[in-house]
Amino acid sequence: MKPRYPGYDVEAKRDTPSWNQVTREAIDRRLAVPRAPRFFSPDEWTILEAICNRILPQPADRPKVPLPAYVDQKLAENIQDGYRYAVLPPQGEAWRRGLRALDDAAKRAFGGPFHTLLPERQDEILRRAQSGALTADAWGDMPSKAFFEHRLIPDITHAYYATPTAWNEIGFGGPASPRGYVRMALNRRDPWEAIEAQPDDEAEAERDNRRVR
Repeated sequence: MKPRYPGYDVEAKRDTPSWNQVTREAIDRRLAVPRAPRFFSPDEWTILEAICNRILPQPADRPKVPLPAYVDQKLAENIQDGYRYAVLPPQGEAWRRGLRALDDAAKRAFGGPFHTLLPERQDEILRRAQSGALTADAWGDMPSKAFFEHRLIPDITHAYYATPTAWNEIGFGGPASPRGYVRMALNRRDPWEAIEAQPDDEAEAERDNRRVR
């Protein structure tokens, strides 16, 4: 699939009026997240990594966004959402229970741990969780559907779309400090924002995006 914003690199804004020192430090902290688990056990980490690979498969031609590391960081540093659904336990407990229950479901259905299954079988387990069909004792009083919708999907996707890699894919200019955004109406673009390629004009868009600051 051709990129929508060819040639665009949001990190090229680092030393331009788009980012100040506070912004640079925030991005640096984001990119320096530890790659080893601090909250999860090694076994839990292995299951989480396999789940992340199915929820957000990433291209093989660039370094992966370390999604398990970002989920682990959220829990290790107790970064809260500001709310919690009544059917879910606290986020750390929900994740530990959910991972164990998904692994248990994989063993019951296909005779092996979740991370060893073929991708299509992993997807089947996740679809069962999404539909609420997983009800084994391992889930306790936590509905699999609620875990999937309100913990698994948000925590993984929010982690991905808070990284420069994802910003490049969607043409996002990153944090709006100090420059900010001016043209807020639909289908309007500030001159320092990325230019989306249209059919047959990828080369022109790439040239323009390499000049975007």
